[in-house]
Amino acid sequence: MSTDLPTAGTGQAAPARLTPQRIRSVVRRVCRENGLSPVGSELIKFTVSAVVRLPMAGAVVRIAGSVPARRRVPAVLVAARWFAEHDVPAVRLLPGLEQPLEVEGQLVTVWQDAFDGCDVDPTPGDLAGILRGIHALPSPPPDSMAGWSVMSKIRHRIAEADAIDPADLEFLSSLTDRAERELADLDGREHLLDRGVVHGDAHVGNLIPTRAGAVICDFDSTGIGPQEWDLVPAAVGALRFAHGLEAHRELAEAYGLDVTCWSGFPVLRTVRELQLVTSVLPVLGANPALRPQWEHRLATLRGGDTQAFWMPYSAGPVARPSHPSSFHP
Repeated sequence: MSTDLPTAGTGQAAPARLTPQRIRSVVRRVCRENGLSPVGSELIKFTVSAVVRLPMAGAVVRIAGSVPARRRVPAVLVAARWFAEHDVPAVRLLPGLEQPLEVEGQLVTVWQDAFDGCDVDPTPGDLAGILRGIHALPSPPPDSMAGWSVMSKIRHRIAEADAIDPADLEFLSSLTDRAERELADLDGREHLLDRGVVHGDAHVGNLIPTRAGAVICDFDSTGIGPQEWDLVPAAVGALRFAHGLEAHRELAEAYGLDVTCWSGFPVLRTVRELQLVTSVLPVLGANPALRPQWEHRLATLRGGDTQAFWMPYSAGPVARPSHPSSFHP
């Protein structure tokens, strides 16, 4: 297995499309070559990346499922190590492995399984406490942590779209151009928070309950940027998801700031909604269960319907097996 990754996918041919069969093959090899038990392996997420839990090994395998996700892997590792160094309640890399791994053309990271049987759901208050800690971190050494790059990620996903009508891609590209211009204009406004370390995709769904308290995961969007951004997912969740209003209120109260009161919020809302619409573009062909909700989100965005509710992307039988035993690496 080679871990020599000069550019983590930059300038390289796109990896083979991630499918359930390829996930099984990659996980089998990861386990075999690193002495990890595959017994009871469970596919727990399959959208842009695939996440497989190895309960007998106390580990979680994460496979980057697109070119943009591959490009972010080095930055993910930097963020994970920075959070560990500063005792942020966050998932930790599995020790003893030189990461990332390159397996069958896929980039793989392996993490300690944080789940310890705790059945207490994390709360927006838990998220607020973790975000306050992240936002108070000292600045990393220059050039060690990536910059906040949400717009480039959106563009990469549009470029890598699979099985999408060209007219839909043209609309999304045009809206991205406009959002990027408006985002640049925010630099001239007074901000509510400092520029610094941001998690980048801060929502309760990225918290894992443990007996010692919730920990945060998913560092694909972590970097240096406007810290207001970490409060935007909950705010957009209140506007777009039927269950989100109370979660936003609780987060705003616990953090001590309601980002929706800032004049720059409408711009960040547009960026977040673009992110939520484009996030699955590279895998729609491989995971058709995502398409109905994606089409609904796109239609409301195109129609300027800011009141329509969205639902979480359906996991479906491809994305999430109905029982762990249905996934055999």
